[in-house]
Amino acid sequence: MAKLIWATPAYLSVAWALMISYQLFTETAVKTLVASIGLLFPTAGFWLGSRIDMIVLIDAFAWIFVLSSVIPTIILGKERSVLVQFFVCLTLTVISFIILDTIQTTGGPLMNQLQGVAFLFTNPFFAILYLALPYIAMFIIDWRIKKRQKKLKTLEEINHEYAEQSSTNNHKTKSTQAKPDKKSPPNEIEEQ
Repeated sequence: MAKLIWATPAYLSVAWALMISYQLFTETAVKTLVASIGLLFPTAGFWLGSRIDMIVLIDAFAWIFVLSSVIPTIILGKERSVLVQFFVCLTLTVISFIILDTIQTTGGPLMNQLQGVAFLFTNPFFAILYLALPYIAMFIIDWRIKKRQKKLKTLEEINHEYAEQSSTNNHKTKSTQAKPDKKSPPNEIEEQ
């Protein structure tokens, strides 16, 4: 419970920062990547350039998908209501839009600082890394889940094997106890 109390604000802060960043920087990173592809493959660059909005939507969706599946799981645990997860995701989305709108309307030093960071996304390698982050996160999550499932399956097999050996040993012990010893004759005095 104590972990949940201090971890929830940290996770919400990370989610908020990532949601704001994808809204501010995804389009710049996509345009940089498309321009770089256009230098090497002009036809592909032209085709992608005419579909920048779709590419931005897909990458923004990837960010939202990762955040909306990971953050509620961390905060709420695996056993959660769909409605509760929806409200957590909705809250994250609304908060990010409100804060982004506030930052854009008030401008000032914070907006200048954010615009100062935008130059990083004009570097093609940084843009590729930034656009690949949600997919890398999904790959790592899947890999960890498969690793955990494999470990649990191995433990289940070991437990099943142990249970079979234990029941076989118990059965052998009971059958040995039930058989009279052939070497010693039955005690007739005790039977009477």
